[in-house]
Amino acid sequence: MLSEQSIPVVRATLPAVGAALDEITTRFYAGMFAAHPELLRDVFNRGNQANGEQQQALAGSIAAFATLLVERPDARPDQMLARIAHKHAALGVTSEQYKIVHKHLFAAIADVLGDAVTPEVAAAWDEVYWLMANALIAVEARLYRGAGRSEGDVWQCMEITARHEETPDAVSFTLRPADGGTAPVFKAGQYVSVQVELPDGARQIRQYSLSAAPGGSQWRITVKRVRGAAGPDGEVSSWLHAHARTGDVLTVSTPFGDLVLSDGDGPLLLASAGIGITPMLAILDHLATTGSSRPVTVVHADRRAADHAHRTEQHDLVAACPDATLHIWYEEPGEPGAHVGQVDLDALELADSTTAFLCGPLPFMRTVRGALLRRGIPADAIHYEVFGPDLWLGRQQ
Repeated sequence: MLSEQSIPVVRATLPAVGAALDEITTRFYAGMFAAHPELLRDVFNRGNQANGEQQQALAGSIAAFATLLVERPDARPDQMLARIAHKHAALGVTSEQYKIVHKHLFAAIADVLGDAVTPEVAAAWDEVYWLMANALIAVEARLYRGAGRSEGDVWQCMEITARHEETPDAVSFTLRPADGGTAPVFKAGQYVSVQVELPDGARQIRQYSLSAAPGGSQWRITVKRVRGAAGPDGEVSSWLHAHARTGDVLTVSTPFGDLVLSDGDGPLLLASAGIGITPMLAILDHLATTGSSRPVTVVHADRRAADHAHRTEQHDLVAACPDATLHIWYEEPGEPGAHVGQVDLDALELADSTTAFLCGPLPFMRTVRGALLRRGIPADAIHYEVFGPDLWLGRQQ
């Protein structure tokens, strides 16, 4: 909780700081990477830095957290912090790195706001930063302990045992520990980070959902090749598509992620679009393999049947669940049994007690979430996963 003396200072300066956050975060990253180029080379996503998405995500999370502190001081931003903490743990972030961030973030704030950053203002926003940072450090420490890992030590070597072309732009890899050990356990809906060394020597990291049920001796990830519409193609996805073959060894993190099923027998909605099918597929596979009788409504949207990764598998898993229904929307007509156009939840029967899981592009998730809220589904019953920087973060509090 923010101290009494800092609350009025943060409330008074929040509009000015919020208005300047985009410039502050841009200068922050530039200064930090100049001092620590290894962070951009080996930790941060260079593509998201280039297109500005990482800066937007950081600005959004800071603004959302500060707003909660002054407007809803008794609120606990657990969901927001958990999502960030899981992402950090999957990258092997350590508590020492928060000190680096603090140094360069506050240098950027002083640089952008100038004389407006009085000692009183600096102290108040320093308190905001460390409240958020220490909360994240605590959550991340629990995640590391729960995974049986020491802080930041999340990497292991995994051998590719199978490669399958799911669509022209999506390929799945089956993985097992290269040392012959047992694959670490995970929860359906979680993801792993994959680190690859690129031709320029950079070790770039990307995160991919585990796309099959837990409990087996191996993992599976499905990688969509990112084709840049206004910029370069995805570095890691392009490398994996071009070079990763059966028998190769990848550096992969321990599984993390908070989009997971809770115990219960209530009705579920699994709604996905494009490659967002991957965590939903793992959840559906888990329900099928455990013999769950929960009512499940499965919704998927794609451009066309040829782009629908794991299409046959999804149909088979729905058929294997005793009370599951599948509803498909394609943008292009011509596929028997599929709707044409955008997903329309008004055409489906959903119980008021439904718990919803969403994954896909942000416009898709905003549309589906809005439709669910209009139908009376509580906001806390709607869960989502974002691939890449969470530009939605803080807007759902």
